[in-house]
Amino acid sequence: MKIVLGVGAGIAAYKCCELVRLLTESGHEVRVIPTPDSLRFVGAATWAALSGQPVSASPWDDVHEVPHVRLGQAADLVFVAPATADLLARAAAGLAPDLLGNVLLTARCPVVYAPAMHTEMWQHPATVANVATLRGRGALVLEPASGRLTGSDTGPGRLPEPAELYQVARRVLARGTADLTPDLAGRRVVVSAGGTREELDPVRFIGNWSSGLQGYALARAAAARGAEVTLVAANTGLADPAGVQVVRVISAGDMHDAVVKAAAGADAVVMAAAVADYRPASRSDAKLKKADGPPDPIILTENPDILRELSATRLHPGQVVVGFAAETDDLLANGRAKLAAKGCDLLVVNRVGNGLAFGTADNEAEILAADGQRTSVPRGPKEDLAEVIWDSVAARLA
Repeated sequence: MKIVLGVGAGIAAYKCCELVRLLTESGHEVRVIPTPDSLRFVGAATWAALSGQPVSASPWDDVHEVPHVRLGQAADLVFVAPATADLLARAAAGLAPDLLGNVLLTARCPVVYAPAMHTEMWQHPATVANVATLRGRGALVLEPASGRLTGSDTGPGRLPEPAELYQVARRVLARGTADLTPDLAGRRVVVSAGGTREELDPVRFIGNWSSGLQGYALARAAAARGAEVTLVAANTGLADPAGVQVVRVISAGDMHDAVVKAAAGADAVVMAAAVADYRPASRSDAKLKKADGPPDPIILTENPDILRELSATRLHPGQVVVGFAAETDDLLANGRAKLAAKGCDLLVVNRVGNGLAFGTADNEAEILAADGQRTSVPRGPKEDLAEVIWDSVAARLA
């Protein structure tokens, strides 16, 4: 695939060196087009060495090749990172003072912007309006990460890590160019991931083997399809997906509160987390000592059934609710029973245990719908299952 990487004039430009490496090592042809001022941060020689392609910021170089038109026409993807406030403003206004501006006007492929700027700039009404304009034209404008900015400042406006930007590029390229407008654009979705932990004492807990990989794949896929994504993550230790707001929780009670709060304005909720059905009725404030002998029998009490509650209350009009069912046997029978009991729109039933699903890069599943439809997804990368799930959700939202 031919990828144009537009580099804006922000200190985060250095992160894109790693992004170029990831893209080229995966077999893509990458042409880096920096803005003139971005060369103050990373020079043209660095981009040329990393990409193996000529680098220019001016439409006046190699005029006989008409680069200001040809590069955009030939690209399979234009990815802009860091997209500064100034660059977003010029793109929204259709200005073309440099080679990148011309490419953005001639591109007929998916265009992705990864903003990076100080929080005040990101939240300024002008930037908010420019982002809305670009999204309205079909561009994918990611939400920036939150964290340390230049100096001592922190907040939303940080460029996501290169590995996560690479994942966005992969997902956008995988979807092709048949429809340049992301099908979840303007939608708000909530995804849960990971496994909850129910504490016995300050040291020990009752938990499960969920790694969070499937939930994170769902969050990445939704962001790449234009959705505003909130990921409620329980005990995963995974890197934040690009363009996704991450809320970290520990217990089933924490997850209940976070998911219900986020679901109030969401078009879709996908409960991919492995939520404990029970928790200890009491928690010791001190570590249980071996010298004190075996503890008394652990009394368990039931946790809130988040999926059933969401299905029953529908906190947003037309909300689509998706559940997961991890089963070891009788997948279809158990899945259909759970679908009926929970009242959700879709239930993703997957086999677990003995090296399947938990902690692995792949998955297979049966997607059961309340209307009787059934979709079989063969074993493959968890990203592939995520796309099939969002296909089903998007069709119901439409």
